[in-house]
Amino acid sequence: MATAEVAARPPRETLSARILHFIARTPVHFALLAIAVIWLVPTVGLAVTSFRPRSDIQASSWWSSLLDFHFTVNNYEQVLDRAGMGHAFVNSLIITIPATLLPLAIASLAGYAFSWINFPFRDTIFLVVVALMIVPIQMALVPLLRGFRDADTFFGVDFFAGNFGGIWLAHTAFGLPLGIFLLRNFFIALPRDLIEAARVDGASNMRIFLKVVLPLSVPVLASYAIFQFLWVWNDLLMALIFVQNSDLWPMTIRVNQMQSQFGGEWHLLSSGAFLLMAVPLVVFFSLQRYFVQGLLAGSVK
Repeated sequence: MATAEVAARPPRETLSARILHFIARTPVHFALLAIAVIWLVPTVGLAVTSFRPRSDIQASSWWSSLLDFHFTVNNYEQVLDRAGMGHAFVNSLIITIPATLLPLAIASLAGYAFSWINFPFRDTIFLVVVALMIVPIQMALVPLLRGFRDADTFFGVDFFAGNFGGIWLAHTAFGLPLGIFLLRNFFIALPRDLIEAARVDGASNMRIFLKVVLPLSVPVLASYAIFQFLWVWNDLLMALIFVQNSDLWPMTIRVNQMQSQFGGEWHLLSSGAFLLMAVPLVVFFSLQRYFVQGLLAGSVK
């Protein structure tokens, strides 16, 4: 028995083999490190510039100021007050959070239906949904805007075209094809025995979805939430089309307006731009451990 256990153990890697393995992978590590540095340099420069006084920005470059850095938060105070970025920040949250949760909830329900519920033309409908991912957003903007205006006139409300309702529905509609495709591929790779055991015990589809599928699908749900959140938060085109009330403008429109309002005020422009990208960075790095798992969802069984 002991002899069989010894034979089953894999041979220990020698020191020379470890060195050769490290040398073989070193170019890959250096390449990834170089890409990371190239990606981070503009972000670091923007962050440093946003905390520098206007006189220092006009006198020297940001990398030369690292040895003699003068820190100030006055730039952010001016941006939040003069440029209206504080109110725009709240508007961005009001737009982004529902526009992320709505497609996440709908796509998860649809993904479960396409995975584990038999109904007529299931695969055909799924292919149609996937094909919608190639439809350009630009070709649907004008018809959607007209439809929202007609809906406001018909119901006598100011919800779709004059409020946040239109952009919520637009982001939800365009985010659903990717979400359904991603979640369906993950759900269908779950062990069939778990689903069948729950059905034998008398659980309904909704109970199976809530108690079995969702707890096992946290990585893919978080991955899709990251995609949708970053897309909505950084969106400018759809915000310009569907948010026509200046009091409801998100940060993307405000930053765009700042370029004409504060053309040469680099301390204000850099502060506004970094404020816009701060939230996506926090969201991405807080959920990054789920990101790769979600990207590989359904690729292997």
